[in-house]
Amino acid sequence: MTSQTARLEAFSDGVFAIAITLLIIEVHVPGHEHAETLGHELLRIWPSYLGYLTSFLTIGVMWINHHYVFELIARIDRTMLLLNTLLLMMIAFVPFPTAVLAQFVETDGARAAAVLYGATLTLTALAFLAWWRYASTGRRLIDEAVPDEVIDDVTRSYTPGSLLYGGAALLAFVQPWASAAAYLGIAGFYALSLAQWRARLGRSPR
Repeated sequence: MTSQTARLEAFSDGVFAIAITLLIIEVHVPGHEHAETLGHELLRIWPSYLGYLTSFLTIGVMWINHHYVFELIARIDRTMLLLNTLLLMMIAFVPFPTAVLAQFVETDGARAAAVLYGATLTLTALAFLAWWRYASTGRRLIDEAVPDEVIDDVTRSYTPGSLLYGGAALLAFVQPWASAAAYLGIAGFYALSLAQWRARLGRSPR
């Protein structure tokens, strides 16, 4: 890894770390006036726990994938910097729709909140795919030692993300609760399949 790619990955790691930390800040501690009913109040904010879990898994898996792909990249250029900045902008935005969904999922605003969350993750997945396709097309930024089958496998694994999140966002127009459950299911699926995916790809020779 060159010093330039190392600097970009280090900066990206910082943004991922801040975004994932901001998630817990949105899980608010009940006020002192609820001391006598603290147990009830802690249970009442369960949507915040669920939103935290869903987005933590989502951002965590994206960070792991981002880190892995940087093992395949030998160099960067200005366009890659711009695409990476776009991706990080979307990642940093995720805590906001997470907080909105947790706050409004039990209200009449549930549909709008679920659509906002799904639209954010769909755009994030599209940004990730564009980021990878730019780096991998024609092996533009890929290390010469990386086999073609590794590139193809990474591309196949990234392609469904935007379709899955987009479908869950559309589901919010019909049933917000089902949409919220789908977001958690997608996050869980990617988290569980990540180890198998990495084992299948193995480490490309560098």
